Amino acid sequence: MDAEAAKYIGAGLATLGMIGSALGVGNIFGNFLAGALRNPSAAAGQVGNLFVGAALAEALGILAFVLGILMIFG
Repeated sequence: MDAEAAKYIGAGLATLGMIGSALGVGNIFGNFLAGALRNPSAAAGQVGNLFVGAALAEALGILAFVLGILMIFG
């Protein structure tokens, strides 16, 4: 296998972490919505936790993307 091909395969595998990020964000918002519909009075107190969790999950997806780009161009 050519070294250039191995670099592209490795970069593609590194960016698979974005799939986990997308699943995590969907899970966070889906569970928040389910909880908010069960207890609407407590939903306002959990919005901060919602955004912190979504930001952390998105940060992992962005990190996976950046690592893939660095593997290609670095």
